[in-house]
Amino acid sequence: MTPSTRDGPADESTDEPATDGSTGGDRSTGDDRSTGDDRSTERRAGDAIFRSDLGRAGRSAATGAERDPEPDGGPRVRIDGVGKRYGDQWALRGVSLDLDSGVLGLLGPNGAGKSTLMGILTTFTAPTEGTITVDGVDVREDPTAVRSRLGYLPQEFGVYPDLTAREFLEYLGALRGLSRATARERAVDLLSVVNLADAADRRLDTFSGGMTQRVGIAQALLADPDVLVVDEPTVGLDPTERARCRNVLADLARDRVVVLSTHIVSDVEATASDVAVLVDGRLRTHTDPETLVETVDGRVWECVVDDRATLAPDYLVTNTARRGDGRRVRVVADDPPTDDATPVDPTLEDAYLALLDDRDPNGGGRP
Repeated sequence: MTPSTRDGPADESTDEPATDGSTGGDRSTGDDRSTGDDRSTERRAGDAIFRSDLGRAGRSAATGAERDPEPDGGPRVRIDGVGKRYGDQWALRGVSLDLDSGVLGLLGPNGAGKSTLMGILTTFTAPTEGTITVDGVDVREDPTAVRSRLGYLPQEFGVYPDLTAREFLEYLGALRGLSRATARERAVDLLSVVNLADAADRRLDTFSGGMTQRVGIAQALLADPDVLVVDEPTVGLDPTERARCRNVLADLARDRVVVLSTHIVSDVEATASDVAVLVDGRLRTHTDPETLVETVDGRVWECVVDDRATLAPDYLVTNTARRGDGRRVRVVADDPPTDDATPVDPTLEDAYLALLDDRDPNGGGRP
């Protein structure tokens, strides 16, 4: 039996290699586990899978136990001049970032290099140039040691639908080398961390998309990683589940690095302490959300235009909503786009779209 995946759109990028989340055996094997009796038999026969404890992996994320301090004299994650070339095409070039505890929101249009960067960080892909270190360990020199410090939730996360949430996490804990006792303890603790303790013994095929995503976050935390990498975790979720998922990530980032790759700017605005924007394989900016928003402060307007009217093509329109009196549009521009335009508070999405825009800033171009 192969694990099922939650519903949701696939990554639209066409020029970056996909990652499947199989770091360190996170994803399930292809064995047939179709009935409860089969599962019990396999667990008894597979006790050898429950190998030695991974030392630091036994610490519970739910107990508030003190984590390893960040390395002296440097950031927890250092990305230095990283590039990746496929043939004669560079998917990523000259990217440098220093990351400490908190959420990094990784933004960029399709094909910008986000998936490539995450592939290198999670050791799926080797960089053509540059280095990445996690707690001082180079991803190329010792990828196994780096994997032990990483947790990863891919966009398409597969589960065994006939297992309960507790059984699923215990099984993945076994594949990661946790002892039976530690795997059980971690499963219980992590389901509490992601607010699924009451659903621990429900089969996964009864879970909503948001609940499945939270199980995905839990599996990424089994080894108590210093760095958590998540790819589009809220795609396809309803607003309530999106908020729950974001809250979990924000809580986890208090003492670890969380790299959040997404197209949903509001998720970054709600959770990120830092934001990095990739465009055409290069880093366009790395700053905090507030500073990025300030780049369009005093330059965001709303106005109502007649359906038959059009704004000059030089204006950057970030939102349009139909109203009874016409179309209410949101515009980024140095000057009011119409006589009755009113200034409004800028959002991170306004600033992000302006950053990507190449038009004359007098009509909404790049700040």
